Amino acid sequence: MQRAALELIADQGYDRTTVAEIAASAGLTERTFFRYFADKREVLFAGQERFIGMVVDALIAAPPDLAPLEAIISAFGATTAWFDERRALARSRQGAIDAHPDLQERELAKVAKLSAAMTQALRDRGASEPQAALAAAAGVAAFRFGFAQWLADEDGHDLESHILSAVEDLRKVTAV
Repeated sequence: MQRAALELIADQGYDRTTVAEIAASAGLTERTFFRYFADKREVLFAGQERFIGMVVDALIAAPPDLAPLEAIISAFGATTAWFDERRALARSRQGAIDAHPDLQERELAKVAKLSAAMTQALRDRGASEPQAALAAAAGVAAFRFGFAQWLADEDGHDLESHILSAVEDLRKVTAV
């Protein structure tokens, strides 16, 4: 359904694309669409819960001696192949989000949910509240910056290399 939605949105715009059209394009009924998604916006965020779960699982499984930010970097590294397999879809999805303020707002809510889940996982690993929250926020910032660079990369570098580059830039701007 996400592919169908993105194709329709690319052709006719987000506002002019209906749930009925998305469902029909995917070979489903509108009723089936609403079994999976609360509204039209959510179809573009399919997989977000899976991604958050993958990050949290990888964060929990990271070696216990890693500092909070290092554990986050490790966790993101464990999930990047999932994105690399979906690069074209990710570009289309991000284009739709960037073009519509309503979708940008939903994206920010999803990012906040990721940060909160990572903060809790870091606390579960023994990090203090301030360290867990700060590391999660920094990790999300590096991920988002790396993700944007990855989407714009015409040379085909993988997402992990862009995240690592963003983390290195983060280290440079925070060096005292």
